Amino acid sequence: MNFDQNPPNNQPSSSFDNQTPQEINPPQPRVQIRFNGSKPVVIYIILGITILAYLFQAGSKYLTGIDYGFALGGKVNELIIAGQYWRLFTPMLLHGSIIHLLFNMYALIILGRGLEFNFGRLRFTLLYVSAGFAGNVMSFIFSPNPSLGSSTAIFGLLAAEAVFVFQNKKFFGGQARKILINSATIAGINLVLGLSPGIDNWGHLGGLLGGIIFTWFGGPLWELKGLMPSLEIEDQHTSSQIWSGLGLTMLFFGALVLVKLIFLK
Repeated sequence: MNFDQNPPNNQPSSSFDNQTPQEINPPQPRVQIRFNGSKPVVIYIILGITILAYLFQAGSKYLTGIDYGFALGGKVNELIIAGQYWRLFTPMLLHGSIIHLLFNMYALIILGRGLEFNFGRLRFTLLYVSAGFAGNVMSFIFSPNPSLGSSTAIFGLLAAEAVFVFQNKKFFGGQARKILINSATIAGINLVLGLSPGIDNWGHLGGLLGGIIFTWFGGPLWELKGLMPSLEIEDQHTSSQIWSGLGLTMLFFGALVLVKLIFLK
């Protein structure tokens, strides 16, 4: 139909003739997608505890000449073999210098805010602890050197972000590929830097693996629910699956510790 001409005489006018293109093709209603994320709280609790632990380390060393934080909780293979298994967890709260602390806490804030928002507080806490444990286990098995630092858990967060985006890539569109490439690049660069003396690369690798296992089985798996135009993102993983992710991670790395202890005997 030609909208620029008037209809011939004695012919009825089309109902479209006096309408604008917007009226002929009315705009579609905007889709509203809601997601109830968690306001970051856990990362700041971890930040506070870690800073307090470093102050205890620095204060004890200044007053007595001994870093009691490391003496009581650092990763020391001989003491773990002797039965001090808490040393597979506590090193993630300890640091060797203020630069070491600042670098890891900066990474915690950058990675942690988005992850805690999407994962929720409980799941983020379980991820951080299990990744730190996994990193310390790998260090215990493959490195005889003492170590400390939260980079084990930080590498777990980096791996968790990549797995989370991969499993929910339909929600990220073209950004998914960029995020995955960025995560792989950061991990690769830091692993190369970790080849330098004095850096526990086995701990980094363990943290990555722990973050992958936990998130693959227990991380958020999103689906859209509701009716157009109002939709809501819901997590398809139940609480039991979240705990299963933790259980599989702890079981796998716990078994590695057991094998190490058996062969030492």
